Amino acid sequence: MTLQDQIIQELGVKPEIDPKAEIRVSVEFLKAYLKKYPFIKAFVLGISGGQDSSLAGRLAQMAIEEMRAETKDDTYQFIAIRLPHGVQADEADAQRALKFIQPDVSLTINIKPAVDGQVAALKEAGIEVSDFNKGNIKARQRMITQYAVAGEYHGAVLGTDHAAENITGFFTKFGDGGADLLPLFRLNKRQGKALLAELGADPALYEKVPTADLEEGKPGLADEVALGVTYRDIDDYTEGKQISAEAQEKIEAWWNKTQHKRHLPITVFDDFWK
Repeated sequence: MTLQDQIIQELGVKPEIDPKAEIRVSVEFLKAYLKKYPFIKAFVLGISGGQDSSLAGRLAQMAIEEMRAETKDDTYQFIAIRLPHGVQADEADAQRALKFIQPDVSLTINIKPAVDGQVAALKEAGIEVSDFNKGNIKARQRMITQYAVAGEYHGAVLGTDHAAENITGFFTKFGDGGADLLPLFRLNKRQGKALLAELGADPALYEKVPTADLEEGKPGLADEVALGVTYRDIDDYTEGKQISAEAQEKIEAWWNKTQHKRHLPITVFDDFWK
């Protein structure tokens, strides 16, 4: 078995999908979690205005609405949270996403004061925080906020990690990489777009250039620029197709380099050190 085969098997990506069927898989997965843990009454998700949170948010709202109809329990709810750092440049995109998702509850919580406070506290301790490190602090503060809201609403936090993001480790460890459920896991980027198209989303939500937008010195830096490889190549790779040797080398290098992000905290029972 090649490394490509191993990665595809681990991520569970199919070479072809039926968007309608995959929508049902994610919705039923979310409902099954609520049925197994009846004390959970809400799903919480940060909405950025990009493809992934738009898709995860809409699937979550669908699952919640179906749970209310099936159980006659109106306490189930989906809570969408806007988490800007100050003023978000693409706020219009976030509002477009919310209009598509139609969440039960929509909150906006500015993380800038908390992030600035953390950076200032570190500076007082003699630690100058780099722009890259501050970007990770932003991502982790967003997850802290989502868990705080979930704690008050008896909720579970959703993550937006998918195959094209997972394979490259393009997420912040214990930031956007920290969540209770991952309804998009198994899908690559183009497959996520297919689900949004099936759901009738505004094409602007999935044709937008993907960007993490965490570093202030590199505002709006495209994911593909940061990774040095295109999502088309990543998607082809995860679907078992042949791509250029250069692109394959970069993808597999990211996979190996970011393996620690896909692993729970390491213990003495893990074999990496023996």
